[in-house]
Amino acid sequence: MKGMTKTGKIVSGVVGVLLLLVVVAIIVIATFDWNRLKPTINQKVSTELNRPFAIRGDLGVVWERNKEETGWRSWVPWPHVHAEDIILGNPPDIPEITMVHLPRVDATLAPLALLTKTVYIPWIKLVQPDARLIRLSEKNNNWTFKLASDGTKDPNQTPSAWSFRMDNILFDKGRIAVNDKLTKAEIEILVDPLGKPLPFSEVEGKKPTGKDAAKAGDYVFGLKVSGRYNGAPLEGNGKIGGMLALRSEGETAFPVQADVHSGNSRVAFIGTINDPMKMGGVDLQLKFSGDSLGNLYDLTGVLLPDTPPFETDGHLLAKIDTEKGSVFRYQNFNGRIGDSDIHGSLTYSQGKPRPKLEGDLESKQLRLADLGPLIGVDSGKGAQKSKQSEQAKGEKTVQPSDKVLPYDRFETDKWDVMDADVRFKGGRIEHSGTLPLSNLSTHVILKNADLRLQPLKFGMANGTISANIHLEGDKKPMQGRADIRARRLQLKQLMPKVESMQKTLGELNGDAELRGRGNSIAELLGSSDGNLKLLMNDGLISRNLMEIVGLNVGNYIVGQIFGDDEVRINCAAANLDLRGGVATPRIFAFDTENALINVTGTTNFASERLDLTIDPESKGIRIITLRSPLYVRGTFKNPDAGVKAGPLIARGAVAAALATLVTPAAALLALISPSEGGQNQCQNILGQMKK
Repeated sequence: MKGMTKTGKIVSGVVGVLLLLVVVAIIVIATFDWNRLKPTINQKVSTELNRPFAIRGDLGVVWERNKEETGWRSWVPWPHVHAEDIILGNPPDIPEITMVHLPRVDATLAPLALLTKTVYIPWIKLVQPDARLIRLSEKNNNWTFKLASDGTKDPNQTPSAWSFRMDNILFDKGRIAVNDKLTKAEIEILVDPLGKPLPFSEVEGKKPTGKDAAKAGDYVFGLKVSGRYNGAPLEGNGKIGGMLALRSEGETAFPVQADVHSGNSRVAFIGTINDPMKMGGVDLQLKFSGDSLGNLYDLTGVLLPDTPPFETDGHLLAKIDTEKGSVFRYQNFNGRIGDSDIHGSLTYSQGKPRPKLEGDLESKQLRLADLGPLIGVDSGKGAQKSKQSEQAKGEKTVQPSDKVLPYDRFETDKWDVMDADVRFKGGRIEHSGTLPLSNLSTHVILKNADLRLQPLKFGMANGTISANIHLEGDKKPMQGRADIRARRLQLKQLMPKVESMQKTLGELNGDAELRGRGNSIAELLGSSDGNLKLLMNDGLISRNLMEIVGLNVGNYIVGQIFGDDEVRINCAAANLDLRGGVATPRIFAFDTENALINVTGTTNFASERLDLTIDPESKGIRIITLRSPLYVRGTFKNPDAGVKAGPLIARGAVAAALATLVTPAAALLALISPSEGGQNQCQNILGQMKK
């Protein structure tokens, strides 16, 4: 009995001592001057982060009961830590000193969680955080941390049994400044609590649908954006969710909304981000607009052609994966480019060796001029910049005033930043109100700066144009090839405003094979080799027709040969060879009811000069008094025509000359497609020449 009593006293004494030690420990912790630890904390954090860190103000701990706990747990005191005037600096190669300044930080630590080897911080509050994000180059920024422990861990070391958990980050208001030398951005973002949470559906303007939308969190903070982007003023506003939703993994989607303007460009979106700390899934309704799709390259990295002003509205789904490459899907969007509507879905995948753009586009009513920049032709939209400013910025060359062929340059230097596989369809096509085009379709393939349109098809004048175009942008200068087929273009539809042409049943057929070098249409044609074949049968010609189509030189020639009356063309045939940009006719002849006309000479696409001789010969149906050849000389821009001085044309000389051209005439027979309701006049004439 005495032994038991003695043992009980020993146990009571041990328990008493332990309780006393706990009380002493709490008193010591509560009364300890934590500021003594600041030099050690500052030094260790600075070393680990490879940048300055300092708690310059008071550091302390206050023990308080947690009223949110129940039962005996509510009596356990929790440590509440506070630190004032905290500075986080920049890495050594960024001259600015401060990255983040926090006037005060408060946090609470759950002590019982330590028994399960968990560091659990239910909340941390940042008072008026002020952050500066800086990027000096592609690889030099202040938000990428190189920890001292990186690369020094023993691969055989057992992972720590301790875990970390933080539920919520609170702050009253904050400021984020962005200084990005790459995009010339100097932006200030002010973040301020909304006062009370705002449901996602109220901001979206409609009740959310789908399982993801139903999980969207409330908006908690408002954003205000101002500054400059790429030299232009920028401003906007938006809303984001609370920090609790920011760390959720599939539980609550983080809501975002913004509307930002820069110059004439605008980006507006609303939606959610799942697992935003890892940028897991982005689901946004996205609208954007601007002066040119080409301007989006600096912002997004997606290579798009220069266009007239545009706007579009669609559904953006994105999966962010920093290792395998992110995938962005812009689905079921509707918009316009210039005066053309545009619809479709596109997928942009970030992969190796290059990102890739894929998808399908459609336009129900397409204005052909809106596609002009694709082939180096000014669309007519927007103000014309001065030649000096364009050349200073390395932009497209201004069209020379004395040239006709387009001089705008293809920006092939950008073609290797992205691959593409996009199909496009256009329904009704507008072009100056006169050219009858329809049903444009093409398949655009861009791979390693090698661009192909295979094929490019469209309807014209109740006929078809089909082409395969290959532009090798990886070559310096660019090399281009075009194979074009024109079939059964109806003359009366080609010239719908020419009343006299409505009487004809004739059609136009042609083939062209061209190869050239250069970074503009003018350079490609100016260096081109190849062949061009054209056949036109059963047409009409008159001075009135030449005036309507604006061919003043043609007006003069027709007047000299035929006078003022209409003349029926039985067949017009051309077989031209191109060498070094100079076109020379193997055969270029018109067979009319009154005369046989032969055209010889050269057309130089490099210098844009003409040197043609036109020899007419009367058939005797009507006496043509003109017996001397005509000439067409000068530039494409300002051609000149007149009567050649010299000997008269010997009667029968033109027919005799054409009769010797058996091979080029026979090559044109392949262009003849059976005409509906009548014999093709060219078949008879070329057949006779072949015999």
